[in-house]
Amino acid sequence: MIKCGITGHTGNLGSALIKTNKNIKFFKFNGDITNKNLVRKWISSNDFEYIIHLAAIVPTKKVLKKYKLAKKVNFVGTKNIVDSLLKSKKKISWFFFASTSHVYAFSKKKIKETNKIKPISKYGKTKLFAENYIRKKLAKNNVKFCIGRIFSIYDNKNNNFLVSNLKKQMSYKKDKIILSNLNHFRDFVTTKYIAKVIVFLMKKKINGLINIGSGKKTHLSKIAIEMASKYKKKLQIIENINPTTMVSDISKLKRMGFKK
Repeated sequence: MIKCGITGHTGNLGSALIKTNKNIKFFKFNGDITNKNLVRKWISSNDFEYIIHLAAIVPTKKVLKKYKLAKKVNFVGTKNIVDSLLKSKKKISWFFFASTSHVYAFSKKKIKETNKIKPISKYGKTKLFAENYIRKKLAKNNVKFCIGRIFSIYDNKNNNFLVSNLKKQMSYKKDKIILSNLNHFRDFVTTKYIAKVIVFLMKKKINGLINIGSGKKTHLSKIAIEMASKYKKKLQIIENINPTTMVSDISKLKRMGFKK
């Protein structure tokens, strides 16, 4: 049986990973990821050979509002895991870090792992800090690691995310819903899909950067229109912002043998 340490197990993605992989024994990290002693104790006292690091502050609005805290959790928390792992001298077969497409610049073409790095949000910045530390420290110590740059998550239940926020608005007792800032293209995947990709990467011990997306672009207004039809609401969309596009090129993932 695969033995895997996991952080962020209470989140949507962590829950999906545990629920859909009963053949993996997960060692859950509980507590404050920014507490170095707790992290060190978790690593030294548990017998696992893989680590999946998901714990983070994700909603961009929350990161913008509490940037110092987000940087502490997303970067310092990651640093604590890497430092504790190296200090313990535990033999880890593979380390996975859940990063984000927000580290890339917007692009009308599909985004490859080699694309220009220019974080589009402060959330993206915190993840890039963590990425750089992982690459510097783990590569130097010959620890296999994979950084998964995850694109837009469709079924995140947090109201700070698009689909959940739209559902909330559609549930209001109003006949007409007015929306704005939907003139963008994004690449959507489900938590179940991401979980499947992560396990695939783990079993193959894939090393380096990898995009985790669908490779397909969806206009945000299309989601709103379909949802308005489902909830039988009249919809007015105010398009007052220049369109942006962020869609993954997943040819690298396909070459490794992953089938969507």
